Amino acid sequence: MPLYEYRCQGCGEISEVLQRMDDAPLSECPRCGGVLSKIASAPALQFKGSGWYVTDYGRAGKKDAGAATAAASEAAPKPPADPKPSPPTST
Repeated sequence: MPLYEYRCQGCGEISEVLQRMDDAPLSECPRCGGVLSKIASAPALQFKGSGWYVTDYGRAGKKDAGAATAAASEAAPKPPADPKPSPPTST
């Protein structure tokens, strides 16, 4: 929900209000009853979660390298496993 700032033209009070975007703007100051005007302010930017850099960008190279290694190991033929070792031959 966006945070809007209003300034009262009567008392100069600045207030912050959480409002939905489709809510009508406030028009009356709760402190003195004066006229409110909406003021432009810097947007709030919040990163939530365990870390956006680590999960989005930091591992991109590691995932690709891991996938390439896995693909290479799958493409290489593996020698068959010998269930019983053969007895040594004497000469």
